[in-house]
Amino acid sequence: MRLIFMGSPDFAVPSLHQLALKHQIISVYSQPPRASGRGMAERLTPVAQAATDLGIPTFWPLSLKEADIQNRIIADAPDAIIVVAYGLLLPQAVLDIPKFGCINGHASLLPRWRGAAPIQRAIEAGDSQSGITTMQMEAGLDTGPMLLHQTTDISLADTARSLHDRLADMTADCLAKTLEAVSDNTLTPAAQPYEGITYASKINTSETEIDFAIPAAMLANKIRAFSPVPGCWILGQSGKRMKMLHAFATSTATSATPGTYLGSSEDGSILVAAADNILQISEIQPAGKKRMFARDFLNGRALTLGQLLAEQV
Repeated sequence: MRLIFMGSPDFAVPSLHQLALKHQIISVYSQPPRASGRGMAERLTPVAQAATDLGIPTFWPLSLKEADIQNRIIADAPDAIIVVAYGLLLPQAVLDIPKFGCINGHASLLPRWRGAAPIQRAIEAGDSQSGITTMQMEAGLDTGPMLLHQTTDISLADTARSLHDRLADMTADCLAKTLEAVSDNTLTPAAQPYEGITYASKINTSETEIDFAIPAAMLANKIRAFSPVPGCWILGQSGKRMKMLHAFATSTATSATPGTYLGSSEDGSILVAAADNILQISEIQPAGKKRMFARDFLNGRALTLGQLLAEQV
């Protein structure tokens, strides 16, 4: 099939690579290069870089509403446009161009978690499952008819990063199967049910400060959901932030003041009082340092039992 691929972050790169093996990718559309790194040099998005490496013409318009851009897409005569975490809305004029329409690979089991941060919100909510849904795109936000889906369990060991990586590979596989079924005319699109609709709002930095005065299970989910980026954090006495990157809720109740340091577990994790039970923090990142296991941090620090953790870091 003749395809146009639209995507931006590293999540979309496996899909681009896999589709390029079996189909003709005419062109790739991505977000514009942005300044990043210490030198603040402009860098291509991961998808744009991957497309460049593959020798595929790549464009990064600020909008798809301009007539010249739409005319270029029309001239390319794509059978389908594949969209994975692109970051721009597709106007109806673009949705109408391809023979088989525009097909999106979305990182949730629709209609649950439509929107910008489905991976993080699924973990934060304590969902036991996530997955991939391919859908026929329409003007609404992730509202189109569903084509195929694949599921995966969310374990207590999962963070946003581990689930992200697993779903990225699943998206590539699910899109390949979707296109095969489209070309064979063996797909029956299914309308999304009205029941079970939830929205995965974009993560706001105001959400990332840790409040130990909430239940331990909710706090552990939040820490894993925002790990490694943007990362949940506490503000130490030095005025610097310490990120918490992995945590578990224990079943051990505590009446200590939330945020109190209660020692370490057998594996060296930091034990802190939450609103109900003890929270076990296994991975952290002190300000200006690399990610580390909590036990390595404790080996170099003498913390006092019964005092607030934030007053000692």
